[in-house]
Amino acid sequence: MKVNKLVLALLATGLSAGALSSAYADDAARIKALEDQLQVLQKAIAELKSTMPTKKQVSDLTDQVELQGKEAVVLGDMANSFRMPGSETSVRVYGFVEGNLIKDFKGTAPGDMFTNVMEQPLNGSGYTEGKSVMTAQTSRFGFETSTPTALGPVHTQLEADFYAYCGSECNRDRLRLRHAYGEYAGWLIGKTWSTFMDLDDGPETVDFNGPVGQPFSRPVQIRYTYNTPTGASFKVALENPSDGAKRPNLVLAASKSYDWGGAFNVRFISHEQRIGDLSKNGSGYGFGGSYKLTDSLTVMGQYAQVDGDNDNALMMGANYPDASTGAVLLDKSRGYVLGLTNTFSSQLRATLAYGSVESQINAAEPYAALGWPGNKSLKQWHLNFFYTPIKNVDLGAEYIGGTRTTFDGQTGDLSRFNLLGRYTFN
Repeated sequence: MKVNKLVLALLATGLSAGALSSAYADDAARIKALEDQLQVLQKAIAELKSTMPTKKQVSDLTDQVELQGKEAVVLGDMANSFRMPGSETSVRVYGFVEGNLIKDFKGTAPGDMFTNVMEQPLNGSGYTEGKSVMTAQTSRFGFETSTPTALGPVHTQLEADFYAYCGSECNRDRLRLRHAYGEYAGWLIGKTWSTFMDLDDGPETVDFNGPVGQPFSRPVQIRYTYNTPTGASFKVALENPSDGAKRPNLVLAASKSYDWGGAFNVRFISHEQRIGDLSKNGSGYGFGGSYKLTDSLTVMGQYAQVDGDNDNALMMGANYPDASTGAVLLDKSRGYVLGLTNTFSSQLRATLAYGSVESQINAAEPYAALGWPGNKSLKQWHLNFFYTPIKNVDLGAEYIGGTRTTFDGQTGDLSRFNLLGRYTFN
């Protein structure tokens, strides 16, 4: 509208100039008319300038908009989290998109795309060698929240991937709950890693399952943690038991980290195993630690033993009726994992890992009565490299070998190569 006014003013003065040239005979009159026209133009331009923003006004307005945007979504109390206006709860969204290319040089274990040496086909059983598979099932996403209170923050976590178990040789592309729990004032309630696990001393592998010999489960639990100012931590938990048990598993754990980069932990579990109306109490313990040999080289290890574990929620094992006593006989499992990791640079790291688990009793006859040979021992090793070309992107390559030995002396050899590409967000 203001621009149109200026155009009209210019047109008006131009027309006036044409008319005046014929109406005024002397120069003085023409000069006076031109001065009047110039005043009209200056007034129109001044009015137009008063309504148009300057560069500074535009810059100030931009800063104000950005400030309002920052007030709408502000940084939260956790790393990479945010808070919405009017809320004290910090929210973090995280996860990764991952793809795996797997080449088996021996037979692939049924029911699992990744290593499953517990069910590795026995040598000479007629399986097809050289199978290749690709999958993105282990991609995951999760949410964390933290809300401040007088006694400390309330923390929650919800995480899922697409690797749900659905039976042997099936498509596992379906949502699976990994973690769902809340923490407050030292208490944790929900589904997450077992307190009997040693999460700090598990070597990094490209393979999703990692080496055998380490406890591995995510039960629903109630846990209390007490942390001391000296870096020690003590935990006690009641965890979801094996199928049929009438009481939850009791787990105790203690750990301590040291300024020189090392750490040490011990764990104990008491659990019940049932077969029909027969019941027997089992127990287990474990310990682990890590040590930095140099600034770039770290060695880690853990050991665990569990007496009876029919559903393999903790380690390899089984329970069965003892015909001679009419009671439950517990298969005693002993396992360990060793790892050596070297960080060559911020972009390149490598890990050598070895795991083993073995039954300590001769169970050939009971297993034969159950219709399968049973596993006397499992061994598995990994050699891998991870390369990070740009932030949040990991490329991995790993060779994996292993051996399954049954109670009747048969063996099954695992040999495969695994490539990985992963983009992590937040």
